[in-house]
Amino acid sequence: MNKKEYLSLVKKHTPKERKLLNGFNAFLVGGLLGFLGEGMKLLIVEITHIPIKDAISWVLLIYIFFASLFTVMGFFDSLAGRFKAGILIPITGFAHSITAAIMDYRKDGMIAGIGSNLFKLSGCVILYGIVSAFIMTIIRVLLYA
Repeated sequence: MNKKEYLSLVKKHTPKERKLLNGFNAFLVGGLLGFLGEGMKLLIVEITHIPIKDAISWVLLIYIFFASLFTVMGFFDSLAGRFKAGILIPITGFAHSITAAIMDYRKDGMIAGIGSNLFKLSGCVILYGIVSAFIMTIIRVLLYA
């Protein structure tokens, strides 16, 4: 079998990605997470009478906790495979990447395992988040100066 035949065979058996359905699922789940977050925020403000800014922090902590819990329990990956960006773009995706790294490297110890490998995946999120924030700040200063 030559390279051309192999590539045609791979193309024939590679499943087609359903982009429209994936986009709809991501939109639906991302919107649902936002809706639930807003509901939790209002509920926390109503019950505890804390400022909205503090209630938002509590909602983020709840999302981080459940994303980490679902990662440890082993079914966050299947949720991410099904709902893609809808569940990975919010803070839940970042919590998942940190927790997954801890789970993968915990057998190598605290320093050589967890400490040295913790930010391999999530480091790019931090880097590009900082770079994007810097660029947007420059644009905002230039537009509103």
